Amino acid sequence: MTYRRWFVVGAAVAVVGALIAAFAIFSGNFSPRGFVEDRYARAASRDIGSQAVAYTSSKSPSQVAAEVTDAWRPADQYVDGSGVYLRYDDDSVVILPIAAGSVILLERMSTAHPRYHSTVGSHWGWGRGSTVRGGGPGSGK
Repeated sequence: MTYRRWFVVGAAVAVVGALIAAFAIFSGNFSPRGFVEDRYARAASRDIGSQAVAYTSSKSPSQVAAEVTDAWRPADQYVDGSGVYLRYDDDSVVILPIAAGSVILLERMSTAHPRYHSTVGSHWGWGRGSTVRGGGPGSGK
C-alpha cells in the first residue's frame, strides 16, 4: 500500500509540473522578437514592406531600449540622435522616436543590416554574435 501512495504522489507532482511548464511555454517569450510582440502595440501602418514589422510605445526610445535590453542583452547596440539600434543573432530591434513616443521595428538581420548600414556602420559588426570584422586584403591593420 505504501508504493501505491508514492505512485499517486509522484503522478500528482508530475501533473503539476506539466501544467507549470505548459503555462510557461505558452505565456512566456523566448526571444527579443517575442518580448516586443508581447509588450508593445502592433502598428501595421508603420511596417516597412514585409521585412520590418512595426510596434509602438508611448515611451521614449531610450526607455523602450532599456526595457528590451534588460530582458534580452543585444550582441551590439548603437545609439545616436536618430534612434536606438539593437542587433541580436538573427534579428534587429530598431527604436525610433515619433511624436507620441516610439516606433519599434523588428526585422531579420539579413535585411536590417543593409537598410541601417549607413547609420550603424561597423558598430553592428558582422556575423552571428560577433563584433569582429572578417578577413580579406588588409585585414587586421
